[in-house]
Amino acid sequence: MPSTINSKKPVVFVVDDDISIRESLEHLILTAGWEPVIFDSAERFLERPRVLGPSCLILDVNMPGVNGLDLQREMAADGSNVPIIFVTGYDDAPMIVRAMKAGAVEFLTKPLDISALLQAVRAALAYSEASSRQQENP
Repeated sequence: MPSTINSKKPVVFVVDDDISIRESLEHLILTAGWEPVIFDSAERFLERPRVLGPSCLILDVNMPGVNGLDLQREMAADGSNVPIIFVTGYDDAPMIVRAMKAGAVEFLTKPLDISALLQAVRAALAYSEASSRQQENP
């Protein structure tokens, strides 16, 4: 994989261990006009190239190995400002509160409401773009 992704389109990362979710989200992201970059684990995502331009992450909470909340914590410790949209099959209020307090943009339960997901991605990409501009022009 290259050390940077320089896409003319905003990049939407997806990390989910369920292949059917990954494939569905990849199709949805392409249809919406964004650039999907798909991973089957948090560990593989951590090896990703840096993105030049707006990006966000759709992240499953419950995965083998490094789970979504652990990945969020690792990203924060590394100073990552990639906005995170959590998705999960479990409606667990304490987990939702924990993720949101740690900076998640949105927390959606499966089966996903496509309209809510697209709205969350638009908001996350807008935040990422504003954050990128702020870093370029302090």
